[in-house]
Amino acid sequence: MSKMHIKTGDTVVLISGKGSNLKEPTIGKVIGVSPKEGKCIVEGVHVVSKHVKPRKQGDPGGIIKTEGAVYTSKVMLYCPKCQKGVRIRRVITNSGEKIRACVHCGETL
Repeated sequence: MSKMHIKTGDTVVLISGKGSNLKEPTIGKVIGVSPKEGKCIVEGVHVVSKHVKPRKQGDPGGIIKTEGAVYTSKVMLYCPKCQKGVRIRRVITNSGEKIRACVHCGETL
């Protein structure tokens, strides 16, 4: 798999698939990332029902709603200044630190 452009804690927008809408984009925070599979778990996106069996005596079983993983190619980093999903550019600062910046406005992400 290629290098991930998404990190845990980033705010992303869904660009393709169920729940993607151009007028009202689905925006969420990345909970976890799996570089080996090329997937990420986004808060409030791809909510699945998980059937849980009771394990201990007195422990209730039932149906639990949890977030499922989505491919990272289906999400884009969200720029708060542009208020849309954007591509990123890696910029080296004067101190030698690499930062991610918005291609359109140059905002540090």
